[in-house]
Amino acid sequence: MAKRHTYDYGLIGNCSFQAHIHKNTSIDWMCWPRFDSSFIFGKLLDDEKGGSFTLFPEGGIKHSHQHYLENTNILCTEITCEEGKYRVIDFAPRFFQFDRHYKPLMLIRKVEPLEGSPRVNVQCKPVGDYGKIQPEQYEASNHIEYLGLEKELRLTTDFPLSYIISDESIVLTETKYLVLTYGAPLEAPIKSTCEQFLEKTKLYWRGWVKNLSVSNFHQADINRSALALKIHQYEDTGAIIAAGTTSLPEADGSGRNWDYRYCWMRDAHYTLTAFNNIGHFEELERYFNYIVNLSVKAKDRFQPLYSITGETHLDEIILDLPGYKGNSPVRVGNQAYTHIQNDVYGQVLVSLLPLYTDKRFINLERSDSLKLIRDLLDKIEKLMDEPDAGLWEFRHFAQKHSYTYLFHWAGASAAKKIGEAFNDKKTTKLAEKLIKASSEHIEACFDKKREVYTQAIGISNLDASDLQLIIMGYLNHDSDLAKNHLIALEKDLKTKEGLFYRYKHSDDFGEPETTFLICAFWYVEALTCVGRVDEAINTFEQLLTYSNHLGLLSEDVDAENGSQWGNFPQAYSHVGLVNAAYRISKKLDRPNFL
Repeated sequence: MAKRHTYDYGLIGNCSFQAHIHKNTSIDWMCWPRFDSSFIFGKLLDDEKGGSFTLFPEGGIKHSHQHYLENTNILCTEITCEEGKYRVIDFAPRFFQFDRHYKPLMLIRKVEPLEGSPRVNVQCKPVGDYGKIQPEQYEASNHIEYLGLEKELRLTTDFPLSYIISDESIVLTETKYLVLTYGAPLEAPIKSTCEQFLEKTKLYWRGWVKNLSVSNFHQADINRSALALKIHQYEDTGAIIAAGTTSLPEADGSGRNWDYRYCWMRDAHYTLTAFNNIGHFEELERYFNYIVNLSVKAKDRFQPLYSITGETHLDEIILDLPGYKGNSPVRVGNQAYTHIQNDVYGQVLVSLLPLYTDKRFINLERSDSLKLIRDLLDKIEKLMDEPDAGLWEFRHFAQKHSYTYLFHWAGASAAKKIGEAFNDKKTTKLAEKLIKASSEHIEACFDKKREVYTQAIGISNLDASDLQLIIMGYLNHDSDLAKNHLIALEKDLKTKEGLFYRYKHSDDFGEPETTFLICAFWYVEALTCVGRVDEAINTFEQLLTYSNHLGLLSEDVDAENGSQWGNFPQAYSHVGLVNAAYRISKKLDRPNFL
């Protein structure tokens, strides 16, 4: 059996940017000034042209240990080498200041000796335009300027600049600091400022976690997933990205390499469900503003995805880069923006439902936006009989997907509740009509012989997305119909390890080689719904073993050896963990499970 592949990275961020830091201290992926900008450091996809920001010891690494400061997005990497031991603390400042969140394009690295007199080589070599631009560097009094990008990039430090520029090792005898900024530089005492920012950032994240509403069931795993999800929202606009990376393959050599640094309506729905389940609502309110701005642009239909600032054209191009471990092509942009994916309207409606009906929000704040709800219903009515590419974004064929009709049903059901809350009879009446129509289409996907709902009308293929028929309550959890539907899906799509394939049939790239992790968490939820709670808990705990050393999850998992593949960390997967844990904890709260 091949050795298990894992992504040996930690993730930091502040809702303005993210950075992926290898357990050898190398920042191998960081895009500035936006999630979807060119990388500044992109060694993840190109060892030569990707740039680097490393703190390697002279003589090589003997041992590395990486962990987060508890309940934060602050990462610690401890390096043991021949001459001693040192720690690197990496973080993106985030805290409340002057009535707003301070979240600059600033990366801080605190380097402190722990044992002996380790010699450290500091290399900071940023690039631009996906490796095409090598900035010129200029040494100043206490910083290095990198010129040639859109804005000034500056490394401010109390390390000797001459050693950094000449790539010489530096004996680490005291704590040192490195501050990389884009645009506005740090112009303040470096030590006191970095320590102040570190403490404030630590307090911010720990305060945020304290406000989570979670049970004791795998609480630490939920906390880590929630922290990872939080920094997938681009706070400036409210958009939520699927992942911060591009072109990490779904399977080694598969060619299924996609750019996920955009906001999918579908992914955002599941992410917001997770935030709602753990009692955080500010993310939903920010996303509402993002949707309102998109609705002004959308004429005939919504796209499945948009940029984080709402741009509509995300043209997919292939870069001249070797790719992760030689996996090409490397794609920027995503052709899926041109797809017809009609489940998006229901997902937006379900996502926004709490803002209109949850009594913790003031209804009057939303009464002027009921037009958005009616517009979404109108689109569902107009597109009811249109085949689409489905949630798996098939590129060369369209079908009448049961999953799409489920979200027509769920969206119309949400709209009905909103209409009733505001005594809007026109909205309520149309919603009732669409609930009936979408239900009829779902039933057209039912295979009576196998007692299972299939992927699409007139299609025999089974699809893990139809686990949602149970999870979302379309099927009565206590019914034989729900139980038999689940049994048929697990017989066809589940592995013995509890993993789940999206589907088994061939698509545009052949048969899928790896399992899709969120589908396995959907399976856990479905097991819980039908009362198979012990199986759900066992499966959930097995799925946790597919994380990396920090508890971070990939998009895909190889059923043969548990290897991580796909973009990383994947918001979808962490959403699956949070929602599955929430579902189980609700069952465990009942007296008969105490």
